[in-house]
Amino acid sequence: MSNFEPPQLPLIYVVDDHHAQLQALGEWLRANYRVRLFNSAEDLLNLLDTGAVPDLFLLDVMLPGMSGMDLCSHLKRLGQTRHVPVVFLTAANEPATEVQALAAGGDDFVLRPIRPDVLLARLQLHLKARRSHEQLQRDNDRLGERVRVSNREMWRANRNLEKLVAIGLALGVERDRMALLKTIIQGGRDLSNCEAATLFLLTEENTLRFELRTQTDPLPISELPLYDPKTGEPIHRFVATHVALSGETVVIDDVYTETRFDLSGTKRFSDESGMRAVSMVTVPMSPRDGEVIGVLQFVNATDPETGEVTTFSADLVRTLKAMASQAAVALENLKLVESQKALMDSLIRIIAGAIDAKSPYTGGHNERVPELAFMLAQEATKVQQGPLASFGFASEDEWREFRIGAWLHDCGKVTSPEYVMDKATKLETIYNRVHEIRTRFEVVLRDAHIEALTAVAQGQDEAQAWAQFEAVRAELQDDYAFVAECNLGGEFMAPERVERLKRIAQRTWMRHFDNRLGLSEAELRRYTTEPRPLPALESLLADKPEHIIVRSESQKALDEKFRFQMKVPEHMYNYGEVYNLAIGRGTLTNEERYKVNEHIIQTIMMLEKLPLPKNLRRVPEYAGTHHETLIGTGYPRKLTEKELSIPARIMAIADIFEALTAPDRPYKKTKTLSECVRILWFFKKDRHIDPVLFDLFLESGIYKTYAQRFMLPEQIDEVDIAPYLGSVPVPSPS
Repeated sequence: MSNFEPPQLPLIYVVDDHHAQLQALGEWLRANYRVRLFNSAEDLLNLLDTGAVPDLFLLDVMLPGMSGMDLCSHLKRLGQTRHVPVVFLTAANEPATEVQALAAGGDDFVLRPIRPDVLLARLQLHLKARRSHEQLQRDNDRLGERVRVSNREMWRANRNLEKLVAIGLALGVERDRMALLKTIIQGGRDLSNCEAATLFLLTEENTLRFELRTQTDPLPISELPLYDPKTGEPIHRFVATHVALSGETVVIDDVYTETRFDLSGTKRFSDESGMRAVSMVTVPMSPRDGEVIGVLQFVNATDPETGEVTTFSADLVRTLKAMASQAAVALENLKLVESQKALMDSLIRIIAGAIDAKSPYTGGHNERVPELAFMLAQEATKVQQGPLASFGFASEDEWREFRIGAWLHDCGKVTSPEYVMDKATKLETIYNRVHEIRTRFEVVLRDAHIEALTAVAQGQDEAQAWAQFEAVRAELQDDYAFVAECNLGGEFMAPERVERLKRIAQRTWMRHFDNRLGLSEAELRRYTTEPRPLPALESLLADKPEHIIVRSESQKALDEKFRFQMKVPEHMYNYGEVYNLAIGRGTLTNEERYKVNEHIIQTIMMLEKLPLPKNLRRVPEYAGTHHETLIGTGYPRKLTEKELSIPARIMAIADIFEALTAPDRPYKKTKTLSECVRILWFFKKDRHIDPVLFDLFLESGIYKTYAQRFMLPEQIDEVDIAPYLGSVPVPSPS
């Protein structure tokens, strides 16, 4: 009988918490291998303490308790399983998962659903590689200790290279500053396999600030100056400041025998923490030659096999320098992004402030509307049921996008003349033209006075002459009072009032001076008729051709690509006196109303022409929809409920409520808080604003919080919100 024993089949440990998948894997593998199946990492580790070491681990990434990646990291730290191949199984087809798996020490990464033939082929490849590795190890053992050490260092270098690549990938995608700093320091610690690490950053005051370290004790508050405050000389006696000043890497094999630098702080830390510092490497963080932005310091390199403190090898130092350079570039890139964001935000606030500064009455509007919109958006994200349940901003970028849209909601007003935006009376342009009309009444009255004096001088009955004069004066006083009242725009101009205006306009006065002297070229071009000989008869009120400001051809139609649904008036402006005084309600003509509303057209056009990045693409929407209604009667696009997002509806409420509560508008009286809430309720009733958001606005108390911050004390009164919630009849005025 032969004594030859056939070699045993390779042993594979399979860990998967899904029973059916685990059994299927076992069936596929048993034809070619010895297989042990485990439901959890803990079961496998318990067996490893007493059982045989397998030839390969097949791990599911997602396991209860210790995950597959944590298990892999643990196995790679164990002496008996350090070189056993680990193949991960997962359904997560994401590069980040694969990177994490490789960083954890995995050797391969197989996606579900699994093709048995592919899996077996890849396992065979890894097992073959393992057998080759074992054979090579036996050969190395025969070659002697020197070769074994060399191979071990090569393996470590490869592992460090993998870690370096993984760290570089992680640094490249991180956008949160603190998370980036943690990735840097933890990555460096893992790469160097050291006991402690500290990250210093250079400040604008030429000091090194303790930014982060791996120990859990509080960071020192004091900073390390790079230059002596008295002499201005560079401070090279501390290793960290020397590295920051020189850009050189410093390696110290034994802290307690080092004589080049003052390491009293390190020794004191050793005594306080109980971790005796022995070896140290301090590396500059340099994004480019000659510039240092920080320093990384690693203490006590440990042998990955024995765990004993050792020195930092030359290869490891080179790897740490490469990692520090990657970290510096990542920090600089993040700083650049943050600086660009800060610059953009500042420019936006400057634009908003400049628009507010155009008018002495609307100052603060572009600041208050974003505050109110943000308050309402925050409350809306808390709602867990109803139409708002699915609303929310998923990231800080989305919040910032909304905030910028709110800040820029009136940026188009940079094109709006303030005398139109703030027009408080019908005859107002750059100034209130009622003074000019009053002067004409004065001229007519004076002419009547002269006529009375002339009549008396010519021998007419004195009493009759003065009686006629008094009648004219009374009529003029009454007519002017009527014109002045019309100018205020506080009362609806019924047809009979317009007819009276026209009758008053027919009264004449005599002009003795050339009305074209002292005019600019632009104003003269509006006078298209021949000058009349002097003296010339003029109407007391008139609508003249020169009152028309012609609209240029380029302004007569809106750009179709923006889908605006606003009718463009024929003229740019019409300053006709009767025309303006006959305005039905308010103080604005059709032309001026369009000019006011046109600011939102300009807002949209300005913002949509900007090359906004992907994370700011909705800024034009948020900024350009606050004058739309749910029923399609708003402007400039007549959007309907289905076309208006929740943020757009929030902006509408914020803009209206701010305008209602503002105490400084020249064209309206200051309103109390209860009056403003009631008026806003009518907007809800008419479906001009979102009813759900309106109710949230009241129920959350935002209206009260806003009032306390931005309204005058005398405006704030008690508000009974109950009648305004839900579907209710129109409440009676309080």
